Amino acid sequence: MIQRRDYRDIPLWKGVDAAQWNDWRWQSAHRVTTVDELSQVINLEEEERRVIEASLNSLRMAITPYYASLMDPDDATCPIRMRAVPKILETEVAPEDMLDPLHEDVDSPVPGLTHRYPDRVLLLVTDRCAMYCRHCTRRRMAGETDRPRSQEQIDDMLAYVRATRGVRDVLLSGGDPLTLSTPRLEYVVAKLREIPHVEIIRYGTSTPVVLPQRMTDELLDMSKKYQPIWINTHFNHPKELTVESKQALAKLADAGFVLGNQSVLLKGVNDCPYVIKELVQRLVENRVRPYYLYQCDLSRGISHFRTSIARGIEIIEHLRGHTSGFAVPPYIVDLPGGGGKTPVNPHYIVSRNDHTVVFRNYEGVIAKYVEPTDGGFGGCPPNCHICEERKARGLDPELGVASLLSGGVDSLVPANLARHARGKRAARPSAAGGAEEHDGG
Repeated sequence: MIQRRDYRDIPLWKGVDAAQWNDWRWQSAHRVTTVDELSQVINLEEEERRVIEASLNSLRMAITPYYASLMDPDDATCPIRMRAVPKILETEVAPEDMLDPLHEDVDSPVPGLTHRYPDRVLLLVTDRCAMYCRHCTRRRMAGETDRPRSQEQIDDMLAYVRATRGVRDVLLSGGDPLTLSTPRLEYVVAKLREIPHVEIIRYGTSTPVVLPQRMTDELLDMSKKYQPIWINTHFNHPKELTVESKQALAKLADAGFVLGNQSVLLKGVNDCPYVIKELVQRLVENRVRPYYLYQCDLSRGISHFRTSIARGIEIIEHLRGHTSGFAVPPYIVDLPGGGGKTPVNPHYIVSRNDHTVVFRNYEGVIAKYVEPTDGGFGGCPPNCHICEERKARGLDPELGVASLLSGGVDSLVPANLARHARGKRAARPSAAGGAEEHDGG
């Protein structure tokens, strides 16, 4: 591992003073966006220059000077460099790749807003990021205009949240919401906090990783007025936890924000159990809860980053029992077609019958757990005030697999089953005025 370079030793920023370097607006305005600029930061062969130029049609390049200064100038496999610098592999589309694998645009009642889960919505308030990660799942729209959404679009999203009383949790993402000016961000946050049924506001941001200078007193003082605000950031590798990023996380934690981290499992970057273990332990040390470890999505042009799901399960196996429980993130596959975030973890139940469950632990110890003699199926506690309140308010039972267990429904049936179509054809009136007859074959 190389020693980190002083930015003043890099030709592109030789004359930059400390005040400029530590100004997030300067950092944002001087992102590395061309091959000529990049060649003044890292050493590029002529073939690499050609490859990068050819790759830029798939997703624009924009690297903050701070993050670029962390890259190894000579090693193309440097994990910092792999997150930031385009590869020709991004131009290759695998058969399973999709433009919008998570159906964010499909599940969008208002442009820029995704409403998939019953009680929470996603607001894509900008398509601008401080840096465009090469594994970006929203590469269909990230950096398309490199600016915030219009005021009219923002107001339409806010109107939807205001009118949809079941929404209690709003995630601001994009792009990156912290690329907005503080007053513009405050407009959105303040309007959300005026809505009585909105309980939680979240920022999804990579700025503590790629632009830690963004954690200004102005931003923190503004955000503190609208607590509770939860912040999820996006560290993928221990090398990203620098002095500057740790200081940014400390400012956020000291200001009372709850911090989480969402990592993406990336082949050749962090698909090693010891790299992930080091990452999660350093995150916890800096008061950040490892929230999710994501399987890389099926977005176009990033198949070279995808590992097998078996590799992800193996990594979790190395963590469970070998580090603090709160340092072990759920391993998540965000299922294509809007299937949502689904945990995939090692199996710890070996066998079971009506009254005994046999487990194995992380060491391979096999032990049994004896269940209650009545099966433990008592239902809700007597006089459960929350259930009674829901009934009094006329709220529908929540749907999903849990409704089968609670007795709310008897079955969950997929739409558009072939047998449904056959049934409709069978019931269609014939020319003679009766239902058509079929032999059922």
